[in-house]
Amino acid sequence: MNKTKKVLVACGTSIATATVVATKVREIGQEIGVTVNTLQCKAAEARAKVGTFQPDLVVATTPVPKDLGVPVLNGVAFLSGVGIDKLKQDIINALRA
Repeated sequence: MNKTKKVLVACGTSIATATVVATKVREIGQEIGVTVNTLQCKAAEARAKVGTFQPDLVVATTPVPKDLGVPVLNGVAFLSGVGIDKLKQDIINALRA
């Protein structure tokens, strides 16, 4: 059974960093048999994008509001390597929920 989940990826400019994180999130989904549709946005756009895209999860590399009504994970570990195993597990848990 292949589920589909939506993940909003937010960073400062919605260009390079968000692309790296979106790719990693889709790869994690592939590993566990979950299709992941991603949408990239600027952090300032996160609240509006949650309203229109209705993601299951938000992964951000810069601060975004925590009261978006969906889980918000800090995606900096994909860039720094520090805490990457925990982040990956948190994403797996959210995608399986």
